[in-house]
Amino acid sequence: MEKFDESKARSLLKAFSWRIIATLTTITIAYFVTGKTDLALSIGGIEFFTKFFIYYIHERAWLLAPKGSIRNIFSIKND
Repeated sequence: MEKFDESKARSLLKAFSWRIIATLTTITIAYFVTGKTDLALSIGGIEFFTKFFIYYIHERAWLLAPKGSIRNIFSIKND
């Protein structure tokens, strides 16, 4: 099987596409809570940029974990 390393560009695209979906959800919820479009859009805008950055860092941090190491932590060893 070919080894696949996640590129920085792919991580950025994944972060961006997820942020679009998640921010639209946040804007919708904020609108229903506040009843104000401008406030909902402001909340969504702040949330988009902060969580975009946080997601990207999270995604890159996961790449530091050796492949299979998480699976090994949770596997039950039969001795």
